[in-house]
Amino acid sequence: MSRVHTPNPARSARGMAVAPNALAAQSAIGVLRDGGNAVEAMVAAAATIAVTYPHMNGIGGDSFWLIARPGETPLALESCGAAAQSASIESLRAQGLERIPFRGGVAANTVAGTISGWDAALQWSRDALAGRLPLARLLDDAIAHARDGISVTRSQSACTATRLAELGGITGFAATFAPGGEAPAVGARWRHPRMAATLEQLVRCGLGDFYRGDLAQSMARDLAAAGSPLTLADLQAHEPVWRTALAMAHSRGTLYNTPPPTQGLVSLLILGQLDRVLGSDCTDPLGAAFVHACVEATKQAFAIRDAHITDPVHMTVDAQSLLTPANLDAMAARIDPTRASAWGGGQGPADTVWMGVVDAQGVAVSFIQSIYHEFGSGVVLPATGVNWQNRGCSFSLDPMSLNPLMPGRKPFHTLNPALARLGDGRTLVYGNMGGDGQPQSQSAVFSRIVNFGMNPQAAIAAPRWLLGRTWGQESDSLKLEARFPKATQDALRAMGHAVDLLDDYDETMGHAGAIVLGADGITEGASDPRSDGAALGW
Repeated sequence: MSRVHTPNPARSARGMAVAPNALAAQSAIGVLRDGGNAVEAMVAAAATIAVTYPHMNGIGGDSFWLIARPGETPLALESCGAAAQSASIESLRAQGLERIPFRGGVAANTVAGTISGWDAALQWSRDALAGRLPLARLLDDAIAHARDGISVTRSQSACTATRLAELGGITGFAATFAPGGEAPAVGARWRHPRMAATLEQLVRCGLGDFYRGDLAQSMARDLAAAGSPLTLADLQAHEPVWRTALAMAHSRGTLYNTPPPTQGLVSLLILGQLDRVLGSDCTDPLGAAFVHACVEATKQAFAIRDAHITDPVHMTVDAQSLLTPANLDAMAARIDPTRASAWGGGQGPADTVWMGVVDAQGVAVSFIQSIYHEFGSGVVLPATGVNWQNRGCSFSLDPMSLNPLMPGRKPFHTLNPALARLGDGRTLVYGNMGGDGQPQSQSAVFSRIVNFGMNPQAAIAAPRWLLGRTWGQESDSLKLEARFPKATQDALRAMGHAVDLLDDYDETMGHAGAIVLGADGITEGASDPRSDGAALGW
């Protein structure tokens, strides 16, 4: 890649924020400028992006955090909800269902956990970082955007148009996201006054009102009317959980990710294998040898995921035990550098947002927030404007499956924010949206930054790949952005990969982001040109 064409990262000495929507990054930077810390800035960004990128995430969904304070072990915060106590295989079978629908009230069968994560993270911020900014300040931007309106992005407009026929008849969807019966045009002003009122209610009454206050009672009534099995008791029983982050030794440092029920293990397994197979003959970050190694490592990691990862209460193996050097050595040894192996397919598409913040004190946050599929269940609660997630559609109605529906069980999550502490003193926070694409893009971004020495913006802008299905496709092919050199495309086909080409910068690849914090406190940040995002420094 010619140096003159290499994209430049954002650089700063006092903090950095990255988000797939520029307004969210601005909210985070505004909080840092007002004396807030990285956790407070992330809550502000999370609130804003719930309004400004509503097709990808919202407060009716789940989130996961990795928080790293200098000199301390990173913390993992799980803020995902469990299935309703009345949700069962028997009850859905009695309705004549063979599987859980992707959309509608039945799909809205798990508690939305993200607000509880904001609350827990802010409490930790107050205790550990002396965080002092009031919730009113953190949600101010989001409230203003919801009340006064945003300029609709191309992503939101296109997604609404694509999903309107499917979701238009579901409770509250069309009135909220397609007023007048049509998707809003790119650049049009779109308002969400009920969301503004809901966020104002949280400011007045506290974030706990979402689960145990007037807001919870209102949402429970509207969920029931929409056909959801969730009740007020389910909301009241929910609590976020602090977890021990998964950690993996790497030749370049220590890598961290979130434990089950997320697929953080998958992302680490891929990078652990690559650490063993990327040799001196693999020098091209756009070359077939590199892509092939990543894809073959992904297949093996997915096989472990699909055999083991579920609600940790029901797992039969310890995820951390699968990250031993001996296990990674054995997995890497099974990769044939010349031939593609068979595989059984992936989990399919999903949407979410990844964001990162690093503050002037070196506190780093890697965060992901989701409603699962585009617009989640499609259910928008009439009184509050909350678009509820459909994470529970990933449950199975087969009682012998790995993730069977049962009361109080947590679903498998594709979400997994990543963080690495490198041996040269750098800290890297990075992540991506998009179901099966999340660990694959993480492998591309991490390797291009750490192994190939690319700056984070160049690493993210470079063409990516996706093994597996995307929306509207049954093919589990290896999908490449068309910018890959023809020699790479041809070589991958010769190795036995079924290659399909997508657009040059295709949103199918997800929206990646990264921040590199140097040992000297200088940050480099990068956002994805496939998104509407920004990397902003202070």
